Amino acid sequence: MNQKTFASLGLPAEQLANLDSLEYRSMTAIQAQSLPHVLQGRDVIAQAKTGSGKTAAFGLGLVNRLVVNRFRVQSLVLCPTRELADQVARELRRLARYQHNVKILTLCGGAPFGPQLDSLRHGAHIVVGTPGRIEEHLRKGTLNLGEVSCLVLDEADRMLDMGFRESVDAIVSQVPKKRQTLLFSATYPESIRSLSGRIMNRPQMVIAESRHDDRSIRQHFFRFEQNKQRLTMLRLLLHRFRPESTLVFCNTKRETEEVADDLRSHGFSALALHGDLEQRARDQVLVRFSNRSTSVLVATDVAARGLDIEKLDAVINYHIARDPEVHVHRIGRTGRAGSKGLACTLFSASEDYRAERLGEYLGEKIEYETLPAFSLLEKPAFRPPMVTLQIDGGRKQKVRPGDILGALTGEEGIAGKQVGKINVFDFFAYVAVERNAAKPALRKLRSGTLKGRSFRVRRISG
Repeated sequence: MNQKTFASLGLPAEQLANLDSLEYRSMTAIQAQSLPHVLQGRDVIAQAKTGSGKTAAFGLGLVNRLVVNRFRVQSLVLCPTRELADQVARELRRLARYQHNVKILTLCGGAPFGPQLDSLRHGAHIVVGTPGRIEEHLRKGTLNLGEVSCLVLDEADRMLDMGFRESVDAIVSQVPKKRQTLLFSATYPESIRSLSGRIMNRPQMVIAESRHDDRSIRQHFFRFEQNKQRLTMLRLLLHRFRPESTLVFCNTKRETEEVADDLRSHGFSALALHGDLEQRARDQVLVRFSNRSTSVLVATDVAARGLDIEKLDAVINYHIARDPEVHVHRIGRTGRAGSKGLACTLFSASEDYRAERLGEYLGEKIEYETLPAFSLLEKPAFRPPMVTLQIDGGRKQKVRPGDILGALTGEEGIAGKQVGKINVFDFFAYVAVERNAAKPALRKLRSGTLKGRSFRVRRISG
C-alpha cells in the first residue's frame, strides 16, 4: 500500500510546514483512514492501539477547526488516565504550534483543584482530561462545555473498563447535541457498540491493523521449576539481553515494589509504577523512564495503561498474563515504528496451563528456551545512559524547555547533543543529560538563571 502524505489532506501550508518540522512524513494507517472523515466533520469510530498515531488522527482535526480568537472551550478530549491525558495534551500543543495563543488545558484527578480553577478562569480552547475530574468541574460549575463542537473519547474501552461509564454519560449530557464525536478504542466490545449508539450520529467505522508485526518482535519463553527462582530469572534476562529500556509487567502492586527493590539491591536502575503512587511521584517515575535515566520500569497492567514510551527495547512478563489478549497488548509495546523489539516471558511449572492456553491463542506451541548461564549474575549491572536533573520551577514560573536548553548550552556549557528530553510541569522541570555531562550541567544550572531567576537544581539519584 502506498503511503499517503499529509499534503493530500488540504491542510494549511503553515500546518504542513509544522508537520514537516515534527518529522511527520507520511500518514500511519489509522491517520490515512480516519483523517479524511475527521476533517470533513463526520463522527468516527476508530479501532487502533496506543502507538498507532491516533493522537494526530484526531488532533489535526481539532486544531484545524479552532477559532483562535474565540476564547471558549471548543473541543474536549476524554482519556482514562492522567498519563495519557498529559501525552495527548503535549502532542496537541506540538500540532497547534503553527498558530499563536492556542491554549490547551489538562484537567485530571490526582492534581490540585485550585490551580485548575485559576487556569479555567483564564479560558482555554481545548480541554484534555479524565472523566472523574471533568465531571467534578461540571458539577461545581467551574467548566462550561456549551460551545464544544468536537468531543473525543480516547481509549474508550479502557475508560469503560475502569468504571467511567456514568461519568462519560454525565459529561456527554453537558455537550451540545450538534457536535462531532470521535471515538478511539483498541477493541470494539459490546459496551463500545452501546456507547457509540447512544452518543454518535451515523459514525464512520475505520479499523487499523491492531496486532503487532511478529517479525518486529522476538519472543522468548523461559520455564523454571520453583516460583522462588523468579527474581533470579529476571536478573539473568536483564544481564543476558542488556536492554537499555525494559518494561516489566507484574500482576500486583506489592509485586512491583518487591521486584523493583530487588533489582535496585543488585545494582540495577529500576522504579515501580502502580496505582498507590501519589501523582507527583508517578510523574517523576514516568519522566525518568521515558528520558532513559532509569533502565527498568516495573508496572501493573492498570498503571501502564496509556503509556506510550518511544523506543522501548524490551518487555518482560514476570508472570504469564491471565488473559492471552493482555499478553499480546503487553508485548505490542515494543518493536514499534520499524524498530526491533524483545519480549520475554517467565513462567514456573505451576503455570504450564497458562502457557498452553497462550499457545492456543497465538496458534503455536510455546517452546521454552534454555536458561541463561548463572555466571552472568557475577557481572555488574549496567547503568542507564542518561541522568535526570530536577529544577524547582515550571510553567507557573514561565519556565520553558527552550530556556533550560539555552542555559545548559550557553557560554562554557555542555553540547546540545548531550541534552535529552526536557519535561516541564506546573512547578517543576526535568532535564535529562548524558551521564558524563551531569556534573558540568548541574554546575551550569546552579550558577546561572532562568527567566532572570535562580532556581534550586538537584540530581535525582538512581
